[in-house]
Amino acid sequence: MNESARALLARHPLIDGHNDFPWAHRQLAGYDMDQLDPATRLTGTHTDLVRLRQGGVGAQFWSVYVPSSLAGDAAVAATLEQIDFVHQLVARHPDQLGLALTADEVRSVFASGRVASLIGAEGGHSIACSMAALRALYALGTRYLTLTHNDNVPWADSATDEARLGGLGPFGHEVVREMNRLGMLVDLSHVSQGTMSDALDTSEAPVIFSHSSCRQLVDHPRNVPDVILARLPANGGVCMVTFVPYFVSSACAAWSDQLSAAMTTAGLDPGDWSSRMSFGAEFERRSPRPAATVAQVADHIEHVREVAGIDFVGIGGDFDGCDAMPVGLDDVSGYPELFAELGQRGWSEAECAKVAGGNVLRALSEAEAVAARASKERGPSRARFDG
Repeated sequence: MNESARALLARHPLIDGHNDFPWAHRQLAGYDMDQLDPATRLTGTHTDLVRLRQGGVGAQFWSVYVPSSLAGDAAVAATLEQIDFVHQLVARHPDQLGLALTADEVRSVFASGRVASLIGAEGGHSIACSMAALRALYALGTRYLTLTHNDNVPWADSATDEARLGGLGPFGHEVVREMNRLGMLVDLSHVSQGTMSDALDTSEAPVIFSHSSCRQLVDHPRNVPDVILARLPANGGVCMVTFVPYFVSSACAAWSDQLSAAMTTAGLDPGDWSSRMSFGAEFERRSPRPAATVAQVADHIEHVREVAGIDFVGIGGDFDGCDAMPVGLDDVSGYPELFAELGQRGWSEAECAKVAGGNVLRALSEAEAVAARASKERGPSRARFDG
């Protein structure tokens, strides 16, 4: 069955919505690709070009994440460094990667036998409340912006912070409108339900969830509630189901909650990633981590299909953005396992092609069409954040 899944992915581009390899490379090697060569099989990461090939990846949204502990100019500068790394990565391996700025370019790069490389910025702090910075990110190739990361931004509430605005503030609505004018996808992973709802009210173009799963199956604030999934058909948006164990497995989510409680008792901040990794290693020795499965990921994909429809579901693995992955999806070589699971559940090739990448390609094309119209109707936004 895996060979059948590999053949399917050779015919239809698998477009993954979120991969944090750029930040992992920064942390491990300071962007030195001679020291940590992505063209070789790496240890210590989920991603390299060898395993992308093995996994049948046709297009990758490279996340240019920076932590929300950075703010203002520091966040913008670090985001530019991340974007620069993606451009260097593509330029260093033109035989294997090709930069894609449009849906047609994704198709063209895939047809050439290379992995189409797109850029997504993870968190509104990356624009430092500046429309000019937003436009600059777009000019450099960024094709989605996640409105928040784990912390609120001044103009939007995060899913994992205390609500301040109840959703989007006035500047946040303007950010969404300007993204529509540019043709940049509005990414609603990480945001609060209020922000999701407000963005859907405002956006003229399809939104995406670049790496989120279903709250009905696992009650985690990073997952999407059914009331929002049910709005995707009217908007044309896509929920790209993630593989993060804490979002796809209730047992894994409970273990993560126990880890957070233990950190708090020890006087540590559960939201500090480096502390969480070091403390978590010792905690796991005392309390073994449960495993998530490929079947559980498939359950979330099927739930999006049931609530929103087959045209509104995609894939967003979050490789190199999480400390553990489901068994069988241990790294980017594992995608055929997931599509083999869907095949065993009776999914047709046409349905699998949609979830693999067809749906997000359609959303990107529609966002481009909205931008072509909106850019004729209005000029660049001059909105400023006034606090």
